[in-house]
Parts: sequence; C-alpha cells; structure tokens
Amino acid sequence: TLFLGIPIVFATGASLISTIATSAGSASGYTKSKIANIRIAIGLEVATTATNHSEASCPYATGHHPYLSPGADTLVDEATLTLPAATRILTDERQLPIGNESVQGTEYDFQIGKKIGPLAIDYGFSNLKRDGDGRAWARLDGTDGKSAEIWVDAHYSVLEIYTGDTLAPDRRRRGLGVEPMTCPPNGLHSGEGVIVIEPHQSVTTTWGARLQ
Repeated sequence: TLFLGIPIVFATGASLISTIATSAGSASGYTKSKIANIRIAIGLEVATTATNHSEASCPYATGHHPYLSPGADTLVDEATLTLPAATRILTDERQLPIGNESVQGTEYDFQIGKKIGPLAIDYGFSNLKRDGDGRAWARLDGTDGKSAEIWVDAHYSVLEIYTGDTLAPDRRRRGLGVEPMTCPPNGLHSGEGVIVIEPHQSVTTTWGARLQ
C-alpha cells in the first residue's frame, strides 16, 4: 500500500490537480493554492503553488499528512525509521511548541536508523540533513524487506512524526505519519518559519515519496 492508503495499481500513472482558496487573515491578503499530485510508477510528487492576489504581503505556511505503511498486518513497532533530524520540537499538553531539544543520545534519535519499538511519537523534528539537491529524506523499512520514503524540498523545515497512538484501535500504530511542514506548529501565530508572499507573487513547495 502506498501512503495515504492508495493501492499502487491506482497510483501508477495517475494525476490529480486541485485548487484551494484560503484567507490571509489580518494581512488582508488572499492566496490561491494549486496542488498538483503527480504519480509516476511507485512514486509520488506533490507540488503546491500559492499565489498572493492581493496588494498586501501574505504570511503563508503549508503542510501535508501522508502516512508510510510498515507492511500488511504489521505495527510500526517492528519497522525501522531513519530520520535525519537533529532537533525535536517540544510541546505542551495542547501540542503547542515550548522549546527545542537535541535528539542526540535520546530515544528520539533516528538519524542512523533504528526500530521504533513501543515509543509513542507525536512531535515535529527539524534541523534536517539534506542531500545535494536540497532534499531531506525519511525512510521506513518494514520487516518484509520493503521500504517507503518521503522527501521534502528546502521549503519544508519540519517533519512531524506520528505513530498513530490516538487513532481508533483498528488503525492505531498501523502506519507512520511523516508530515512535511514549512514551519513549526503554531507558526502562523508565532511567525517562526512563516513564508511571506509579496503581492502578485507565488511560491511553490514540493515533496514526494517512493516505494522500494
């Protein structure tokens, strides 16, 4: 199964384009986001373009919620996660950021890859290590020898990792949320990491995934 529960047979060669209009709030701006999902073979690329059609600067952020499967009838506990992130974003009981912590030497250090085990995770991770193309990659290896990966371009500074512990029992820990985010949680309130789109300008952010 491809992330988001899309069977590979339906994902191969398919494409989808949708448009979302959002208000810019106090900035009195207006954006239209065009999301193009392009599926090729057993990979997916998602390009989101937001255009500011107003005369005011517009604060903007975007995020997505794909899941990686550890395999059929398998919990994420048995899968191996590789996440090249040096920092975990600490949150309070409302999931609002309260600080940052180095993952070095902690149970949340997946930089070189290790089994997730029973660890419950619902945190954003930042300071992502990137390849020569500016992409950061996260990888989930299942016990069946197959792997699923998500990559993000330089606009995405945070990957939110979620083991699904708060889902319904039949879905709990059946997939790993690896969620690309252009800013930390609550970013539009704090201003941290927010993209500012100037009048009549556009910004395109891109992420993708593949199975091996």
